[in-house]
Amino acid sequence: MAQTPPQKPSALSLERLPKSLELLKADDGQVVLRYVDQRQLPYELVQVSTASWQQVIDAIVTLAVRGAPALGVAGAAAFALWVCNDACFADKDALVCKARAVADEIANARPTAVNLSWGVTAAFQVFEEVLAQPEEQVKSACFDAVKELEAHDEACNRAIGAYGSALLPCAEGGATVLTHCNAGSLATVFYGTALGVIYTAAMDGNIARVYADETRPVGQGARLTAWELAQVGIPVTLICDNMAASLMAKGEIDAVVVGADRIAANGDTANKIGTLSVAIAAHTFGVPFYVAAPTSTIDVTLASGDEIPIEERASSEVLDPLYAGVDIYNPAFDVTPARFISGIITEKGVFSPASIAQAVGVS
Repeated sequence: MAQTPPQKPSALSLERLPKSLELLKADDGQVVLRYVDQRQLPYELVQVSTASWQQVIDAIVTLAVRGAPALGVAGAAAFALWVCNDACFADKDALVCKARAVADEIANARPTAVNLSWGVTAAFQVFEEVLAQPEEQVKSACFDAVKELEAHDEACNRAIGAYGSALLPCAEGGATVLTHCNAGSLATVFYGTALGVIYTAAMDGNIARVYADETRPVGQGARLTAWELAQVGIPVTLICDNMAASLMAKGEIDAVVVGADRIAANGDTANKIGTLSVAIAAHTFGVPFYVAAPTSTIDVTLASGDEIPIEERASSEVLDPLYAGVDIYNPAFDVTPARFISGIITEKGVFSPASIAQAVGVS
């Protein structure tokens, strides 16, 4: 598959979409993370600023901040908040011990998206590398490291968009694409992975309509993906999750593009619960099914999807209050076997699931 990005189209107007998170220096000298509280969407756009690394963990756990790439940057930012606002530099040995404990607590906030631990590890490594320097230089280095991750995230997303756009069929009037959950600008720092593909294709005039699965039980498709697409003016139709196969059976869908929370070495991919059903339907009806994700989502330490930890969440997300005599099973993710995936789109190019380890330099 080609590894040279297509010619970059003119920029799409995305001014109505805020950055989902951004590390900033406040007027009082503290470092703060400003983030969109995604629990409030689509009816209210609320941005929260916090200097507390513990509050960032709570935002991650409660889905105020979500999306694998965004979690990577949020994890790094949470660690930087601790370094810049709370760390005591008087005793270096105690400082390092506390830093490890903080990093572990952040990284373990949610288990499935490997980007979270990746981001925390990146920030911790910078901390270790500059620890011998004066306190203010350590703080500045950790802050700057997060800002670099923010810029890198958007650059990766735009590259993913360029590679993925080239895969969509050039249908008369544009391609009709289905997506599940939210792998848009809100799931990253800015621009998005799966929706980044759609945004870039729209700039090329090759998007007729997007069908967004509601994504039970938390409704990321209904609340976030449909909202994003409406904000930028891309035609979007919201559907219940159990309507996707019917649309494919009628020949209404040209391609499926979704994101990912972890990709194993063999190409098996964990994504929001319900993705597997969409992949099976796409395979049945001959619709290409693409996964769009940065290489930070690839975990070559896991041989297959059987080894991916799957987060189980509270029953209240499904039914609240629950009534007597009923149990609820609420896994946040499922695993799509590599055989159902047409291609994995990364910032380094498009790879077959069987060759995805090559994207991170492992043969």
